[in-house]
Amino acid sequence: MSDAQQKNIRHLTYAEIEEYFLQIGDKKFRAKQVYEWLWQKHAHSFEAMTNLSKELRTRLGSDFSLPALLVNTTQHSGDGTIKSRFKTFDGHMVEGVLIPTDNRQTACVSSQIGCSLSCKFCATGYMDRKRNLTFDEIYDEVVLINQQAEKAYNKKLSNIVFMGMGEPLLNYNNVMKAIERITAEDGLAMSPKRITVSTAGVAKMIKKLGDDKVRFKLALSLHAANDEKRNQIMPINESNNIKALIEALNYFYKNTKNEITFEYILFKDLNDGLKDAEELVKIYRQVPADLVNIIEYNPIDAFQFTKPDEESTQQFIQYLEAHKVNAHLRRSRGKDIDAACGQLANKTREEALA
Repeated sequence: MSDAQQKNIRHLTYAEIEEYFLQIGDKKFRAKQVYEWLWQKHAHSFEAMTNLSKELRTRLGSDFSLPALLVNTTQHSGDGTIKSRFKTFDGHMVEGVLIPTDNRQTACVSSQIGCSLSCKFCATGYMDRKRNLTFDEIYDEVVLINQQAEKAYNKKLSNIVFMGMGEPLLNYNNVMKAIERITAEDGLAMSPKRITVSTAGVAKMIKKLGDDKVRFKLALSLHAANDEKRNQIMPINESNNIKALIEALNYFYKNTKNEITFEYILFKDLNDGLKDAEELVKIYRQVPADLVNIIEYNPIDAFQFTKPDEESTQQFIQYLEAHKVNAHLRRSRGKDIDAACGQLANKTREEALA
């Protein structure tokens, strides 16, 4: 069978793998062996499936493909953050980050190669969207970052956030399938309550999450508390304005009762004034949100804004807290490496390793 005809074996269901073995005159239990290698032992080649005969491994290799992500390069920050650039089977680059704290090991994963939303403050926003990541590629990101956590910190991942490259809700089916495999007993068996999907705000798809009664948490990248300012930095707001997003978030909560977080990056002289804080309070009161994450900006060359000084940041947070908003300042991690989303994938290999 030629490469063009080969089907990715990880895109087959368990029943389809069973059927394959029966068709070639083998035993059904082979499906269990192969499935374990694919989703629990994380084999990235048929050769690695050592409890199968050499002949069977060769047959599988001729009948199926098994594309997998590979670590292309890693950067280690002084604060313990590990950023990786992964290479896909067709030569694209995508990022993932391990963010360790005293009580958590969090994987920040990507859902697309590039992005179509063009958010002005995001390095990925200046890259064209090449394609969606498949669900097995997203799964590989989590597996590889988990291996880094075990090697560097002797701990497994405790949390996953879909806050890397791309817009998860514009790759809906693959993200849902990836989470299904990550949470499955015969996958990584992680609780969905430890997974957060972050969106720039696709109202229609936020409602679909509610219809599908997902069990994971949702974060909205708000970053400005009125439409005029949000339009400036996030073009998606022109078709998904704040009113539409508030309605969608309430629909999501009504159907799932899952935790909602607002993400809000502070930019000096853009969205960091007390008037901005007042508008943010009004939005917070219209949605059953658990938290507002105030995020320290990690600057990129293409965006003219910078982060505000410490005094302005504290005044902003104090205003929120005085108005009974549960606000948390999330400090930027990996300042000494290419930490901003998309920065590392944007570099050539030579630049990244220089």
